[in-house]
Amino acid sequence: MAGILAWFWNERFWLPHNVTWADLKNTDEATFPQAEDLYLACPLAFCIFMIRLVFERFIARPCAMGLKIQTNGPQKAQPNAILEKVFTAITKHPDEKRLEGLSKQLDWDVRTIQRWFRQRRNQEKPSTLARFCESMWRFTFYLYIFTYGVRFLKKTGWLWNTKECWYNYPYQPLTVDIHYYYILELSFYLSLLFSQFTDIRRKDFLIMFLHHVATISLITFSYVNNMARVGTLVMCLHDAADVLIEAAKMANYAKCQILCNLLFAMFAILFISSRLGVYPVWILNTTFFESWEIVGPYPSWWVFNLLLILLQLLHSFWSYLIVKTACRAISKGKVGKWNPLHVSKDDRSDIESGSDEDDSPPSNHKHHSSSSTTTTNGTNKNHGTNGYLTGAPYPDEH
Repeated sequence: MAGILAWFWNERFWLPHNVTWADLKNTDEATFPQAEDLYLACPLAFCIFMIRLVFERFIARPCAMGLKIQTNGPQKAQPNAILEKVFTAITKHPDEKRLEGLSKQLDWDVRTIQRWFRQRRNQEKPSTLARFCESMWRFTFYLYIFTYGVRFLKKTGWLWNTKECWYNYPYQPLTVDIHYYYILELSFYLSLLFSQFTDIRRKDFLIMFLHHVATISLITFSYVNNMARVGTLVMCLHDAADVLIEAAKMANYAKCQILCNLLFAMFAILFISSRLGVYPVWILNTTFFESWEIVGPYPSWWVFNLLLILLQLLHSFWSYLIVKTACRAISKGKVGKWNPLHVSKDDRSDIESGSDEDDSPPSNHKHHSSSSTTTTNGTNKNHGTNGYLTGAPYPDEH
């Protein structure tokens, strides 16, 4: 184990030339980031998770009730042993051949069986109330942490002159504000990681799990090798758009369509301008060119910049999806009716869709009509999105 730790904490990987871990030990004159500081994030993440439960129960829920957001979940499917066995043991999305077989066996038309499977899938979704409470919690945290970041950073020199992120690096003292900022952000994303296993399981579980792991890794990585100054800039920049997307989802659940459209438009403008404009010009410029000039490259420097480049590629992909959504809505002349958070063919279709689908109880009478040829997965419903820092899916198509 000692050999593994020595290999992992190799100074020639983590630190610039001629710098050792001993040089960054805390003294009476200065405090530097220490890897063991991050252990505090684990119990704090549990506390944040408990705060979330209290917040959703006693703050978000009453707010939702005041906005007359429905408390009941999706309508339950009519009990049927044969279809339930197929749903639980074989498939939740039967193909056309299986649908025809079930239609003959039950003497139901295909459309009715499709509706049954759609209703049965909907039973596993959270209600609109639950989704509103979750979005309100995220909105509240992002708003708080973004406000804190702005208030803290405007007093620092590296917000206005990014070269100060590298002057005297890595001998840059750790301030209380930076420590608090990092630990709180890390704890929040750890809590999101934990809550994935207690919340209703979503179709993009693995994608979001990897997203949280990547975010936690970036925060941890920049703290350990004391790239904390530029790390605070990255965190603050990304939190800004997350505030607006959660606010737009809250407006959507509350059926405030005009406000939802306005918030989403603001989100799209801020997201694209910050991720495709400010991020490369402000962040990548300093991590690549200014740091190269002042500090020079070393192994962990290359790794850190590679991760930031991958992040920029994700920014470009998400921006493309946002622009694609807006262009399709405009080209179809549906701007007035456009709901940007209800988009089709989204990976989160079975979770974020509204409860206003065609969920009438199945009929026991067989009807032969053109409607029986509809797609087997019931794509006549609306779908929603979810958006986070560095890995959140954003709207795909309208």
